[in-house]
Amino acid sequence: MKKGRFELEKYRTPGAKIFTGRDRGLEVKNSSGINELAQEYEIIEFIIPDNLFTINPSFFEELFIDIVQKLGRENFYKKFEFINLGKYQYQKPLSEAIDRILREKTALD
Repeated sequence: MKKGRFELEKYRTPGAKIFTGRDRGLEVKNSSGINELAQEYEIIEFIIPDNLFTINPSFFEELFIDIVQKLGRENFYKKFEFINLGKYQYQKPLSEAIDRILREKTALD
């Protein structure tokens, strides 16, 4: 099984403790090639760095929109293994982002 690795730390502004906003999510999506990683690998380890204060849902939403729309919630969670190096509780904002993506997709269909 081919495993890829996505290290969010590589996209952190030096000294920043937050990942916030659609614009930043889009910037990280484009510069990281995460959509291509998702096509290339069966599983992606998504590494969340330590000493983060927040990752807001709009950041996750823009970062993952294409992948979640393609895979759906269940297969997204099968593909992405979240590894949290710190104490930040990312699960709620991630789940909220996925809910919003899927709600928008349903509205568009």
